[in-house]
Amino acid sequence: MSRGIYVTGTDTGIGKTHAACLLLRNLSRDGITAVGMKPVASGCEWTPAGLRNADALDLIAASARASDYDDVNPYAFADPIAPHLAAADARITIDMERIGAAYSRLAGDDRYVVVEGVGGWLAPLGASLMQSDLARSLDLPVVLVVGLRLGCLNHALLSARAIEADGCTLIGWIGNAIDPDMARREDNIATLQTRIQAPLLGVVQHGADDASFAGAACLAVEPLLAAMREIHPRE
Repeated sequence: MSRGIYVTGTDTGIGKTHAACLLLRNLSRDGITAVGMKPVASGCEWTPAGLRNADALDLIAASARASDYDDVNPYAFADPIAPHLAAADARITIDMERIGAAYSRLAGDDRYVVVEGVGGWLAPLGASLMQSDLARSLDLPVVLVVGLRLGCLNHALLSARAIEADGCTLIGWIGNAIDPDMARREDNIATLQTRIQAPLLGVVQHGADDASFAGAACLAVEPLLAAMREIHPRE
């Protein structure tokens, strides 16, 4: 598979899409053509063009090139529930080959693909499909988005451990300040830096405009690119 990153999080609603959009804009700013992907999404809305997911649309807007919606979001479900439940209700089986084909079309010959997962790392994608299966199938290293709030130490360290235990490579993490009043936030960040064996790429403000240069400039993508060159030296 081509070059890319799999973005996961410590929970649902902790800013994976925001972080993924910032990564896309940072890569573009550095002269790298990057496009977003949300393989599986629930909570989609019906439109004249069919089901559409807000996160997937945000990723399309942040991408360097226009992409076909069905490639960005191959599996869209209306009910705002866990995707494996939504798929079961719709009697649909999530097919890894279909996702892989969409990924290949997005990647083309020279594009990075920023793939956003669902919920936290252990949230299932299908009846027998986990996010680790998808990341391994696409040969993607992982970026973990940590929602900075009380309890984040446990959530982040468990997630990092699970990613590695599942045979995936964690190449960076992003802090998202979802609780502006979090006590000792900097101390918590420092604690995570000493315990997560991957670099902190930056701390972003929850809900900030990812389209602004100021927001996009807060993440460091060079550690990601260096790690990806080690994984795929020929690229």
